[in-house]
Amino acid sequence: MNDAALDDELPADTLAEPGEVGLVEPRDFVSTEPFGCEDGRVLPGFTLRYETYGRLNLAGDNAVLVCHALSGDHHCAGIHSLADRKPGWWNNLIGPGKAVDTNSLFVVCANVLGGCQGSTGPLSPDPITGRPYGLAFPAVTIRDMVRSQKRLLDHLGVKKLRCALGGSMGGMQALQWGIEYPDFCVKILAMATTAREGAQAIAFNEVGRQAILQDPEWNQGNYPLGGGPRVGLAIARMMAHITYLSDASMDRKFGRRTVKERPASASPDPAEAVFDVNFEVQSYLRYQGQSFINRFDANTYLYITRAIDGFDLAASHGGTLEAAFAPVQAETLVVGFTSDWLFPPEQNRAIVLALQRAGKHASYAELATDLGHDSFLLESPELYALVSAFLNRRG
Repeated sequence: MNDAALDDELPADTLAEPGEVGLVEPRDFVSTEPFGCEDGRVLPGFTLRYETYGRLNLAGDNAVLVCHALSGDHHCAGIHSLADRKPGWWNNLIGPGKAVDTNSLFVVCANVLGGCQGSTGPLSPDPITGRPYGLAFPAVTIRDMVRSQKRLLDHLGVKKLRCALGGSMGGMQALQWGIEYPDFCVKILAMATTAREGAQAIAFNEVGRQAILQDPEWNQGNYPLGGGPRVGLAIARMMAHITYLSDASMDRKFGRRTVKERPASASPDPAEAVFDVNFEVQSYLRYQGQSFINRFDANTYLYITRAIDGFDLAASHGGTLEAAFAPVQAETLVVGFTSDWLFPPEQNRAIVLALQRAGKHASYAELATDLGHDSFLLESPELYALVSAFLNRRG
């Protein structure tokens, strides 16, 4: 981006560098129709905050829906202002000439139902009470998230979804899209995901939830905006972040290097100072925890991790993955990563094997990396080539 001050009214493509979508502005889709959630409760309506990149063609069939993971949101490409140049979380993948090419594709990404970045969730005001929903919010599921996204795509004029694309929880949504809307969804691209979590992944989520629930500031989910169980949420984020990495990547990045300067927040009490930050990895995790609590809501964290834990395609479709995938018509690509120990390669392969046994057009790719679960978010020419070839291949 150019450092010079530019008129905000200039079109985004004027401001963009080659390969970048440039300045983007989030929008809100407000659905006024009642929305019945899987738990039986009904929202009188809902809002989804979203961003789009590229243009929808006249046929309405060049749309790609990007589905975000647990801690993600609608801002997956471009920048929001010249002052805040932090790019979207998948900016390396999305843009003109990139793997998800906005020269030809219309890309949509929405903060999920139950989120806290502008979409309706536990932090939103309950129209009946005027106070935040808190625990009165429905126990949203991955399927609820997908069904709300369908309303958004209908509103945008999308007639056929070229691809539902995502990693981790985003991959769960992509799989659900193929089941829920088989006539609408042409392709599925799911990365670093699973058809159901294993016990270890559920256990990690439970530790994070307990950190929040046991924080005295949680107050049964009733806490003021900007307040609440900030310590518990920071600990939950620290725990989760460890699962997104790998031993090799953490050792390469931090090893046993010690901090060179005493942090400003270090305790002056000699007894407490024993447990101050000594290693760089400690400082990094504390930074991750503190930055997370400034942008995320604790109740949202509880709700979304519960939705992830509850996602079980086999159990919800008669006990087998083959039965779950029976409606799928989409061509499917699942990508696993060798160092992902949260949703390991065998869980990704199991999805493809079940699709193939169900007679579906599905393929699996496994990328060798030592970057852990978050590999799908990081720079990877191999991944870019896979994504581009899959999106551009005509069935």
